[in-house]
Amino acid sequence: MLHEIAQTIVQYIGDMGYWGIFLLMFLESTFFPFPSEIIMIPAGYLAYQGEMNVSFVIFIGILGSLLGALFNYYLAMHFGRKFILKYGKYFFIKEETLDKLEAFFTKHGEVSTFNGRLIPGIRQLISLPAGLAKMNIARFSLYSALGAGIWVVVLVALGYLLGSNEALISEYLHTATIITLICVVFITLFYIVRNKRKREILED
Repeated sequence: MLHEIAQTIVQYIGDMGYWGIFLLMFLESTFFPFPSEIIMIPAGYLAYQGEMNVSFVIFIGILGSLLGALFNYYLAMHFGRKFILKYGKYFFIKEETLDKLEAFFTKHGEVSTFNGRLIPGIRQLISLPAGLAKMNIARFSLYSALGAGIWVVVLVALGYLLGSNEALISEYLHTATIITLICVVFITLFYIVRNKRKREILED
């Protein structure tokens, strides 16, 4: 049963091609609860089979993810918090959720747009508090692309190396997620320490 589902998804991604990957990754980075795993892992498998170019798959995945994040960013920046709360409820965005996202952004600073892209449950929506805070667009794009890039590469690599073995993909995806979260912790600590030292130098 699982094998048939996996094969159907792979075929669907193959039929859609690169534009399909771009569109789905764009949607995945906006409000739609659409997991990137079911897009990029099959795309990686298709690259392994020679039906797609692995480098272009990664590029298109990152591009779609970045533009989806920018969509959320500009929506929040131009229309504000009230607009997001008014219409976000149709996409499971509650005031409590937005409060937590803003607290996360405030606590971790601009680097949260990088590590937030690697954390399940935050990945799709971290661009909202960045837009509300009117974060510098160049830094936002850079951090978002880097964070999305790491996750896309992980997913494509799983599909490329493990093929359509659902059990192995599930096992290694869990491991990859844990490793990614550990990296997030170390990157955040490095960012905090670096900024603290900068402030101390300026104060001196």
